[in-house]
Amino acid sequence: FVFTAVVCGFTALCYAEFASMVPISGSAYTYSYSTLGEIIAWIIGWDLIIEYAVGNIAVAISWANYFRTLLDNIFESLGSAVRVPLWLATDYRTAAALAQSNPVQYAHDFGGAPSLFGHAIIFNLLAFLIVAVITVVLVWGIKESAEFNAVMVMIKILVLLFFIGMALYYVSPAKMVSNWTPFQPNGWHGTFTGAALVFFAYIGFDAVSTVAEECKNPARDLPIGIIASLIICTVLYVIVGAVFTGIIPYNELVTKLANEQAEPLTMALDRVAPPGTNWPSTIVAFGSVIAHTAVLLVFQLGQPRIFFSMARDGLLPSKFASVHPRFKTPHVTTILTGIFVGGIAAFASIDEMVDLTNIGTLFAFILVCIGIPVLRYKDPSRARPFRVPLGPWFLPALGALSCVFLMYYLPPASWWRFVGWLMLGFAIYVSYGYTRSAIGAKMGRPARSPLTLKVSALGFLVVAVGLFTIPHDLGPAALLQTAMSADADRHSRAVYGLIMIALGLLTGVIFSMSGARSERPAGEV
Repeated sequence: FVFTAVVCGFTALCYAEFASMVPISGSAYTYSYSTLGEIIAWIIGWDLIIEYAVGNIAVAISWANYFRTLLDNIFESLGSAVRVPLWLATDYRTAAALAQSNPVQYAHDFGGAPSLFGHAIIFNLLAFLIVAVITVVLVWGIKESAEFNAVMVMIKILVLLFFIGMALYYVSPAKMVSNWTPFQPNGWHGTFTGAALVFFAYIGFDAVSTVAEECKNPARDLPIGIIASLIICTVLYVIVGAVFTGIIPYNELVTKLANEQAEPLTMALDRVAPPGTNWPSTIVAFGSVIAHTAVLLVFQLGQPRIFFSMARDGLLPSKFASVHPRFKTPHVTTILTGIFVGGIAAFASIDEMVDLTNIGTLFAFILVCIGIPVLRYKDPSRARPFRVPLGPWFLPALGALSCVFLMYYLPPASWWRFVGWLMLGFAIYVSYGYTRSAIGAKMGRPARSPLTLKVSALGFLVVAVGLFTIPHDLGPAALLQTAMSADADRHSRAVYGLIMIALGLLTGVIFSMSGARSERPAGEV
């Protein structure tokens, strides 16, 4: 957590400078548009869907797990045998993995699930429902949402302090120290891999900048909000992480998480509390539900406003920039975001969503860091109420390099899916945004995409399909080796995927360059 906080700190300073000088909604998308141009801004805007929307999917899934634990504890305390069916609070892939690793536990947890055509019906209804509720709250209005969020944050902090207090009450400091041995069970490689994974916990400080236009004094308020939120979260994460790892041994934690539908904090308290005592874990489960609800609110608040900014610049249809006549909120994009997040959260696994969110957000942070020296060079006279200390190069360079360092430790699957997502974005930009953007209109680009650009978009779409086809657990070298091996299933996926990637990339690049040249008006550079 400390290492990741340092990495985020570099980026937070860059965000603070941008937010103070470009105080309009849109987060990193707006900053990239101001510094690096339209195409980079599109990449960032499309990439930020991963941070806010896909990240929200992961949070919704985790919320469902904690909410199920809370309800089960309440029913148990009341002496009731009623429990929330796991087939209504789990995704199919997680259930299938449990069936392979622990068939007995799977039969116990999912034996009562209904079936269709011989397959068990398993979907996360709880995750879908909480996203629907959050969507209604956000369509209702920013004022109600802000007040709601403030109350939940206060409750969250109190419950975290309660967890720390109860853990220290049940477990002596000497016992905690013994559980910290070995301190690095997987060495430095494991430490940095863990830093890349827990990066997800820091996502959100940049969401402050997505509501810049709704702040009374954005030049002052945004830098304070961004940096202060990062510092407060770091202190809480470090304390909770130290206490948590001190009350449950590492090997036991790994075993439980691999074979049980358990939530870490509640599982830890249940382990150290006296038998039959579940009220401490019930309170923590309640706090976790509140905490996750607050995160859901922030993420789903940010994504529609990024869509709104992109539509305002012509990169998306104008309908995305519409505002509700009564509530004055971007209701169209809020509802679309809710459908996207809720629909996928009902069926996706949390590990896939967390990895994809991490790499997408780190990539966005890299471009934000690069934007600081670029804008200092391009527009040195612009007012900057807050400046990144130590000049325009040192800390932004450290921020970009440290983000690349964390990306290196993410699994291959997150890289393949991330690049595939970017290819989908290129297809949309080439077929729509390039010719319909505000900049394109000023430069005299045609209002409709020419055939060459449509063919290019099809090529990028084929690349995306190829990237989603290949075995995602393999790196580049292993993928090529698999393509030449005799393993029928993985061999076919690797070969077909690589062929689609090569042909699609060649088509996309050639036709996009041809279309841009043929339709470029005189004088455009």
